[in-house]
Formats: sequence, structure tokens, C-alpha cells
Amino acid sequence: MGAGGIGGFVAATLTEIGAAVTAVSTNASIRAAVDATGYRVVDEGEEHTVRGWVSQAPEGRYDLCILATQPPNVEEAARTALPHLNPDAAVVVLQNGLCEERIAAIVGEERVVGGIVAWGASMTEPGRYERTAAGGFTLGRLSGVVDADVRKIAELLEAVGPTTTTTNLRGARWSKLALNCAVSTLGTLAGEKLGPIVRVRKYRRLALELMTEAVQVARAEGVELEKVSGTLDLNWIALTEADRAARLSASLTAKHALLLAVGLRYRRMRSSMLAAIERGRTPAIDFLNGEVVARGKKHDLPTPFNQRAVDAIWDIANGKASSSRATLDTVCGTID
Repeated sequence: MGAGGIGGFVAATLTEIGAAVTAVSTNASIRAAVDATGYRVVDEGEEHTVRGWVSQAPEGRYDLCILATQPPNVEEAARTALPHLNPDAAVVVLQNGLCEERIAAIVGEERVVGGIVAWGASMTEPGRYERTAAGGFTLGRLSGVVDADVRKIAELLEAVGPTTTTTNLRGARWSKLALNCAVSTLGTLAGEKLGPIVRVRKYRRLALELMTEAVQVARAEGVELEKVSGTLDLNWIALTEADRAARLSASLTAKHALLLAVGLRYRRMRSSMLAAIERGRTPAIDFLNGEVVARGKKHDLPTPFNQRAVDAIWDIANGKASSSRATLDTVCGTID
């Protein structure tokens, strides 16, 4: 369900290995492009074509549903897919944010498998999909159980990238949410790929502030954070009072260095939220920074940087501001 950057790349890869895939998209230009020429896939600089097709709606019955829409469309996609699922079919949630609980309310928690995406892909034009960052998936259930279905789905998705499983899906989700509150949001605010942004100190500091607020809210929610891709420790990267008091402390310097390294790894990544705004669609900001703000209010935790980011991106979506360094500077405020 969904044939944008991630969905199209996954559909093309699974089709290429011989899986019986039906890709579904409401976008007529994507359907026309893939039907005419197949999926055009760019991976590690090499382009090839995978013959396939994209449907406007699911037809028949399916053993597995992969939700790869933008977060604002995921619940509608799940409702559309539900009548076409076999009784034991699983539903994989690939969206950023905390969407598993929303989907469980529609299809039943026993069906839901969370899929955390640790790689990047962009649809550079309808039907053309380019991988922009290497990586794979982390799969798990809200219950923490890693059962045979989870392992079977992991084996299938290995064709796309290295796939691991977790017994702490919530912890892994919150860590990825904290990272996305910086990576996706900064790219949307600036209207740029990630590489040039993370080279600027004050923008890295903004990213650290956004992630710190997310970590504080996660702790208040009783979540035990997992390392992102097994390496990025959000508990460690969150700013301390000592970090804020000393501009050039060893701790703060190390955090800047790590954030720069992560940013350069994903330097070619372009925010899917920005692409959605450009196509006139609803941005996913309420599922990312907005989630941090909303849950922070429940715990009386201030989240001023995330709130400013939410407000600025809605201004961009509503035509009141543009994606630019000037808008990003506004969210930075007094950060230097």
C-alpha cells in the first residue's frame, strides 16, 4: 500500500525476486509510469528496470500487507486493505512515528508487525526509485514476541536490506522517532538534502535539542530506548545541563561529531515530508514532532523546539512560509 520512495523500492525488489506483489497507489502518474515502463530502480549508481504494475486498489485476497504510505494516509490504507486480507495475514507498518497502535485499532493487534526503516529511498520522478542510504529493517510486535510470522517476514525483506528483529519495538520506535524529529524535519524546513545541513553547527545543535526533547518524553512514557541500527544511543546523545552550559565541552563536541557522521551517512537523503508538501499532500509533522509535543503536554514536559518546528512546517504546508535556510533559522531561535 503506497508506491512512493520506500514503497516503490520495496515493491520493485520483491517483484524482482519472484514474489507475487500487488502495489497499490492512488497516484495516477505513478500507475501510468510503472505500467508503461516498469519500476526504474537506481541502486549504488546503477539503474535497471523491473517489470511490474501498480493498481488503484487491491483486488482478491492477500497473505501479507505492507503499509508504505505517508503517515497521514496510513489508517485509510489499512481500512482499504483489510477486506482483502486472509484470516492469518500480517500487516507490516513501515511508517515513521508511532503508527502501530493506530493500525492495531483497525486490523487487530495480533496482525500488526512494526517495521522500522533504517535506509532511504526517493522517487525522483513517477516510477523511478533511487536508494539514497544503505540499511535495512528492524521488525517486532507491540507484545514483544518474535514469532514465526515475524521471522518469515524478516526473511522476505532481506532482499531489500539486512533485517533484524526486536523484543522492544516501542523502544526502537521511540529512538527512530527522536532521530526523525531531527533528520526529516530539518530537511523539510530547509528544503535541502541532509548533507549540507549537518555541516552547520547551529543546525546540528537544533537537531540535538529536538532529539533531547523526544528522549525526555519517551522516558516519561516509560519507554526503554533502543540504539538506532545498533549504534546510535539516544540516551547518550540527549543534551545534559552541563552540555548546555559549556559550548566546547568534550561531551558536546563528541555529540556534534557523532551527529555529523550520521548526517553524512544519509547526506543524499531528501525528506519524504518535504516531497509530500510539494505534491500538495498533508505533511507527517503531527506524527513526528507533533507526537512529541502532544505526549509532552500529558507529562507537563515543555517541548519548545519541537513546537516551533511543528508550527513552521504547517506554515510551509499552508503557503505562509517557504522551505529555506531562513525558515530553519527561525526555528533555531537564539542558537548560534
